[in-house]
Amino acid sequence: MAGQPTFAQLVSLACHDLRTPLATASGFTHTLERLDTLEPPADRYVEMIGAASAQMTQLLDLLGAAARIEAGRFEPQAREADSRELADAAVHKLGDEAVVDGEGAAVGIDPPWVETALAALGECVRRHGALERVAYAVDGPEISIGPVREGVGPIALGEDLKDFGAAVGVRLLRAMGAEVGVDGERLVVRLPQ
Repeated sequence: MAGQPTFAQLVSLACHDLRTPLATASGFTHTLERLDTLEPPADRYVEMIGAASAQMTQLLDLLGAAARIEAGRFEPQAREADSRELADAAVHKLGDEAVVDGEGAAVGIDPPWVETALAALGECVRRHGALERVAYAVDGPEISIGPVREGVGPIALGEDLKDFGAAVGVRLLRAMGAEVGVDGERLVVRLPQ
């Protein structure tokens, strides 16, 4: 007789099972968005449903990754990438709420997960610091995000559990060998080379 599933296994299963109804909702939303017959305010409601579906998909991805890390089953697909390009991708996810500057270097990580983690950390610093915009600075393998307002550092590091995306993002980065910490008013991520 098999033993009881672990909590991490239950979370992974739940994430898997939730993807089917979410994919259905997302698919129909995209179909409705392509119709020219939607009038206000219905067109805006469909757009909002699409955005919420995308956000739920990202949250499920993060929850599944957290469960795999907790269970010791997270297996990043490390390959070489440029740290500036990773920061650019994170900033792109945040839109007008972030800017980036600096020169990158080759790092050995799983690019999609690092992009997701960097975007989550930037959004955390912005939202909890009540900022309109955050700045990413790239210096070789090091990417810093700021300004980090007083009290936001522990939230961004997942020590004060108030931001799910940041808490999982830090775990993802550390699982890939990155160092993450706060230095003054900057959240600093040093990626492995």
